[in-house]
Amino acid sequence: MYEKRLAWSVLFRLFHWAFALSIMVLVATGLYIHYPWSNSVIEGSRSFVVAKVRYVHFVAGFVFISALLVRLYLWFFGNRQEKLWDSAPVTPANIKNLFSTIGYYLYLTDRHEQRLGHNVLAGTVYILTILFGFCQVMSGLWMLYPESPFWGSWGVSLLGSQAQARFVHYLIMWYFSIFVFIHLYIVIWNDVKDPEGLISSIFTGRKFFHKDTIS
Repeated sequence: MYEKRLAWSVLFRLFHWAFALSIMVLVATGLYIHYPWSNSVIEGSRSFVVAKVRYVHFVAGFVFISALLVRLYLWFFGNRQEKLWDSAPVTPANIKNLFSTIGYYLYLTDRHEQRLGHNVLAGTVYILTILFGFCQVMSGLWMLYPESPFWGSWGVSLLGSQAQARFVHYLIMWYFSIFVFIHLYIVIWNDVKDPEGLISSIFTGRKFFHKDTIS
């Protein structure tokens, strides 16, 4: 028998969509900035396509920063499922869940421990993704504000020159691009495999779980 239970708060769902949409815009505009493929015959002062794309990139970047700060807040002040230690591999139970989930995804086992929040494999990947996100913020702000004493000192200390920061920024962009495709595949696979309502939960905040398996 299944029951519906609240998994994600409104703030978590807002974070998710702000994070997801900003990543898509940042990747698309970032690739164009890296290699502006358009070639217009219009007078540059009237079109200036790259500048417009950079502006969109910067706006999406600040949305991305806001989403990261919200997730950081929820790690410590969200509900049980949203807190850092619920899905981090820091306890024996979580480590066990990590390996059982890996086995389940590799078709080595038929069942795994179902959780109201993230499984530990997902939680571990999300923690890594958030950390990469802060690396993108550091490198991006260093490139955006090279004249700032604050970002200049931090940028040079952590990333070196702006050229090096740009290279790091570009490499991590590919991590996010790959992450999006794998994330979409996994959530669809999970929704087909188990009747949890994983996809609908990011809209409604609620999941369906068998009463005997909820943890």
